[in-house]
Amino acid sequence: MNKEDLEILRQNIQPLTGNKSDYDSLLALADNTRFVMIGESTHGTQEFYRIRAEITKRLIEEKGFSAVAIEGDWPNAYHVNRYVNGTNHNGGATNALANFDRFPTWMWNNEEILRFIKWLRGHNNEHPEAAIKFYGLDLYSMHHSIDEVIKYLEKIDPKAAARARQRYSCLEHFVPASPDHEALDQYCEEEVLQQLLELRKNAFEYIKKDGFVAREEFFCAQQNAALVKSAQEYYRSLYRGEPSSWNLRDSHMAKTLEELAIHLEKMNYRSAKIVVWAHNSHIGDASATEMSARKELNIGQMMREKHGKEALLIGFSTYQGSVSAASNWDMPVEHKTVIPALKTSLEEMLHEIGVKNFILNFRDNETLRNYFDHPMLQRFIGVIYRPETERRSHYYHANVSKQFDALIYLDETSAVKPLKAVPHWQRGELDETYPFGV
Repeated sequence: MNKEDLEILRQNIQPLTGNKSDYDSLLALADNTRFVMIGESTHGTQEFYRIRAEITKRLIEEKGFSAVAIEGDWPNAYHVNRYVNGTNHNGGATNALANFDRFPTWMWNNEEILRFIKWLRGHNNEHPEAAIKFYGLDLYSMHHSIDEVIKYLEKIDPKAAARARQRYSCLEHFVPASPDHEALDQYCEEEVLQQLLELRKNAFEYIKKDGFVAREEFFCAQQNAALVKSAQEYYRSLYRGEPSSWNLRDSHMAKTLEELAIHLEKMNYRSAKIVVWAHNSHIGDASATEMSARKELNIGQMMREKHGKEALLIGFSTYQGSVSAASNWDMPVEHKTVIPALKTSLEEMLHEIGVKNFILNFRDNETLRNYFDHPMLQRFIGVIYRPETERRSHYYHANVSKQFDALIYLDETSAVKPLKAVPHWQRGELDETYPFGV
């Protein structure tokens, strides 16, 4: 960039100084919104988790947001929901995260999330009339969700539980990573659908006795049943190599988010306001990226198209540092060096500005919108990071000013710290480090 361009950008960015007021502009953008969707350009950066939590706390305290929904599996996140709301959970904060025990465990089972859910528990203790919920949007937990549906029905309708066991039995030996496509053709789509329909049909009978708690537990069971239906469709598509697998997953997450909003409105008798935490590739509007050429959609695009400015899309970006990631799927987490961004990339351009950390506010700043209104290489790191194939593995083209309403840039970032795994036989014991009691 030439000196004139650099000066224009420096005049239009908002430097981050470490003060609470740093995020006032983002809070102002959140006025009159129902969905604030906060991304991350990696799944393993400490600062992304920490800043996302700080913004979310202010959205809860100052803007009346009532729930957090993450790119995590429904039953695992609901375990955390029971903890932060003090219902049916005998353990502490560490135990609440222990169910995030499949790869990538560090994504939600880390020190920053631990601090955040402790804060949520403390907030809910002090403000029970405005208790915050914690939910998951993703669909990888098919077998866990089956167990949760049956467990729910065994308590309330044993005969229905027996029918559920029979219907789900055809999935008993299914291994999600199996390349056996012939076995995938034997899936019991009709039985899985019938189970979901029966659960919905019996909704009134199941919830009429116990009021609020019964409605919440029924909703959880219903979402688990919906997850099973979506998951078996997703895995069939994924392992047949069909291009629709991405859309199936993000459509499930978007539908779950919509169902959450309806549920919360019924429970609280007011418009639901939800913070969403997910990767940039899910949060940023896919129509502004090369994903659109592959006819791929994501949550950000779907929510923006349906809700307009009631959906606020915030991304993150970094130039260099370190990250918690694996080298291959289902491999151990490593502390990896994030090499400096490629020349001509968005990250390299932001680095050239010479300001360590700042916010780009595209929604309110026409100069920035116009300056970045063209496709550029943009880096994304998921749970796998392969710096040896950096360009091929971790870059795609995107128009950042249309992809997000705002972008938080951090010049150098550090790896998030995973928590140690809690053995299953120790789960349920008290967590003595929790300061508010359990």
